[in-house]
Amino acid sequence: MRVVAIMNYKGGVGKTTLTANLGAVAARRGLRVLLLDLDPQTNLTFSFFSIDDWHDRLKDERTIRRWYDADMPGRDVSLADLVVTPERVNQALGKSTGQLDLIPSHLGLIDIDLELAARLGGTTTLDGSKRRFLDLHGCLRSALQDSRFSDYDLVLIDCAPNFGLVTKTAIVASEHILVPAKADYLSTLGLDYLVGNCAGLVEQFNDYVNHKRGSGDHGPIDPAFLGVVFTMVQIYSQQPVLAQHAYIEEVNLNSRVPVLKSTVRNSTNHFGNAGESGIPGILRASTKTNDDVVKEFDQLADEVLGALELSGDHR
Repeated sequence: MRVVAIMNYKGGVGKTTLTANLGAVAARRGLRVLLLDLDPQTNLTFSFFSIDDWHDRLKDERTIRRWYDADMPGRDVSLADLVVTPERVNQALGKSTGQLDLIPSHLGLIDIDLELAARLGGTTTLDGSKRRFLDLHGCLRSALQDSRFSDYDLVLIDCAPNFGLVTKTAIVASEHILVPAKADYLSTLGLDYLVGNCAGLVEQFNDYVNHKRGSGDHGPIDPAFLGVVFTMVQIYSQQPVLAQHAYIEEVNLNSRVPVLKSTVRNSTNHFGNAGESGIPGILRASTKTNDDVVKEFDQLADEVLGALELSGDHR
């Protein structure tokens, strides 16, 4: 099982669109995919379930907020018990042997970061403080080791656009980090800052693990950056427009994060009505053999799944 956190400090960069469609393409290729929505905006969840469905079927008992909302996340409910299988997208997979499942989010997840931060101060000894740090930051990692997740090939975690405690639990749980970004000033401004914060978290976590009395069952972590994928790219004559091309080249030359060769173009036809049908745009367009957007997303899936050493039944 490969676990990938998808994150950027900047919102509005196509993060949820990337997560939903990459997961759908992977499932179409025969992989068993779990999407985990950790963004309190809940857009990934609403990409597969209507708001009415969420209220009627998920809101009270089947969202990730219920899992985090305990003295220690997971104490009151198992993470595996929150997994749901969106009907419409799985029907759209047709004859594929893959499957796409989801752990939904909740609008109230926005309050959880402050609650988790308060729980970090619940001990008075140095060893107790380190153990509390490891248990809280490592809670999602530990939960994904449940044998009920062992059949999944790929877990994609849609993170909130911040570096709060919930996002940190996703980083600790992940082997890889994928960073969607628009090719503009604000979306690329914080890339190196993001790298630095992740490195600081990894260093602190591993220092505490190496402290014999504080580590418990936690092992060291080493999440690697898969790279930046530029999204919402404006294409002219089969190339990014000049202004966006300049930002892509600047990140290529100066960022500590590698840049993927694949890009995702801006397409309201494919992504503009995300969520209304419960089926990601790439699956809805999959029969259009000359569709440039579908070709680009397949190339992106080749690049990402190849780096993760996941093949599936290729197309």
